[in-house]
Amino acid sequence: MKIKLLDKKCKPYRAHPTDSGLDLRARLDDTLVLQPMWRAIIPAGIAIKLPAGYEAQIRPRSGMSAKGVISPFGTIDNGYTGELKMVLINTSMERIVIEPYERIAQLVVAPVEIFKIEYVDELPETERGKNGLGSSGLR
Repeated sequence: MKIKLLDKKCKPYRAHPTDSGLDLRARLDDTLVLQPMWRAIIPAGIAIKLPAGYEAQIRPRSGMSAKGVISPFGTIDNGYTGELKMVLINTSMERIVIEPYERIAQLVVAPVEIFKIEYVDELPETERGKNGLGSSGLR
């Protein structure tokens, strides 16, 4: 994977050599106060070029999630080479302060299968069938 640093202070890295994700930083000029139940879109200060057959995912950091700030999964397709951006949502009832260049999300790269799509009028029967949410009875 190639990484273009749009801001040298936003260089992503693994906190530990075996970590699956690269920590992403908030490319902010000033402190951001995220009010309860608000969301913000924050630039990551980098652009990437993925190898063929891969996608990238922006995921929450556990430290942020523990405070009630989540970063919903976002997929970066192979052909996108613009600046990465992260969505943060404050699910807590407290104001959360995001400092410039704070680590707020992580980037995980994974292989992806590009499959052929076939449109059909009927689908084959399965044991589960159309039973959906909560139908397995497991809690």
